[in-house]
Amino acid sequence: MTTSNGFIMNLPVLDGNNFDHWSIQMKAIFGFQECLDVVQQGVQQIDENSTEVEKLEFRDAKKRNCKEIFLIHQCVDHAKFENISATISSKEAREILDKCYYGGVKVKKVMLQMLRNQYELLQQEEQETIEDYFTRIRILTNVMRSCGEKIHEQAMVEKVLGTLSAKFDHVVIAIEESKHHENFKIDELQGSFDVTP
Repeated sequence: MTTSNGFIMNLPVLDGNNFDHWSIQMKAIFGFQECLDVVQQGVQQIDENSTEVEKLEFRDAKKRNCKEIFLIHQCVDHAKFENISATISSKEAREILDKCYYGGVKVKKVMLQMLRNQYELLQQEEQETIEDYFTRIRILTNVMRSCGEKIHEQAMVEKVLGTLSAKFDHVVIAIEESKHHENFKIDELQGSFDVTP
């Protein structure tokens, strides 16, 4: 897909195994296309007594809804398309996909509890590289966030510092003694280890 400014996008395709990543990418695409609000809130209906401004806003929202439906249709495989093909609202299409892959509130709560347990037990493995460990933490925390969990940067930094293998003890001690780690972002923390063996 090419945008009006010549930017070429490879659209993500929901295949059933990548819903979390797909959701994050679609949110960014909807934001870029300036139509995220419509997929989240839907198109607010108007009545006969609406003002001209309200009518213009309604037409604009309907147009953005059509853009979103088009994008969603382009970003699902054939089986997922069949689930949402009859919808006329991007909000409704997104809700159908959410229910299919998150299974409602109860399943989401159970999934979040399982993810919290994984996060609690998370440790760097002896042969695991720093880059792989940071990637594993980011993947887990992103999935937890998509289920509604609030995880702050500082909590992630503390988790990493407390769960690295013993070969990084000297770096962890230096970081903790510098007292600057309270303001570290997870990317800055990872950068601190890029110079270590």
